[in-house]
Amino acid sequence: MSSKTYLPPEEEIKRDWYVVDAADKRLGRLATEIAMVLRGKRKAEYTPHLDTGDFVVVINAEKVVVTGKKQSQKLYRRHSGRPGGMKTETFAKLQQRLPERIVEHAVKGMLPKNSLGRQLFTKLKVYSGSTHPHTAQKPKELIINTIPGEN
Repeated sequence: MSSKTYLPPEEEIKRDWYVVDAADKRLGRLATEIAMVLRGKRKAEYTPHLDTGDFVVVINAEKVVVTGKKQSQKLYRRHSGRPGGMKTETFAKLQQRLPERIVEHAVKGMLPKNSLGRQLFTKLKVYSGSTHPHTAQKPKELIINTIPGEN
């Protein structure tokens, strides 16, 4: 007998909203936990090729931290598509200019590189301050404990 992939009925997939406070959290460890929730890997009805994940709202993105010399040595690159159009920026500069992009970039790299990954990425909402416009969805607090004694 061959094993079949479980297909949950569409009405069985319940999507919750979670809010994550990124203040004083390490970037990579925060991003892995967020990616797991976006994919739905913590749910019993997880299916690899379906979007069974939840929505995640990240607040205080400007207060996310990195260890070591990454503050000055980690580079973010973007390209305009024109010859010689590559622009590089350090973590510290990007954190001053667009702190939301740091968390988005880290989480996007941990999602599948296909249409499913792009669909999952739309359920991530990142804000630099401590307020967000998603209070009507009544998001639950998602506590991310990375390393004991870290915070």
